[in-house]
Amino acid sequence: MDQGQPPQPVCAQEALNLLNCVTESPFDQDKCLRLLHSLRDCVQSKKVKKFSLAEQKGGEADPISKKHD
Repeated sequence: MDQGQPPQPVCAQEALNLLNCVTESPFDQDKCLRLLHSLRDCVQSKKVKKFSLAEQKGGEADPISKKHD
């Protein structure tokens, strides 16, 4: 690992792959389902309890974080 880069968050690549899959057109449900299972396996093996997004710099609110159900 390069010392100049911060460590990658746990299961980050699996989460990113799934997010990118759902944005693809045409939507490939089977592919996304496989990626979902991959992410699930990762969080179970690493005992991840919760994900969070880093706050944006510059004081701007993240539109995604504003929308809470």
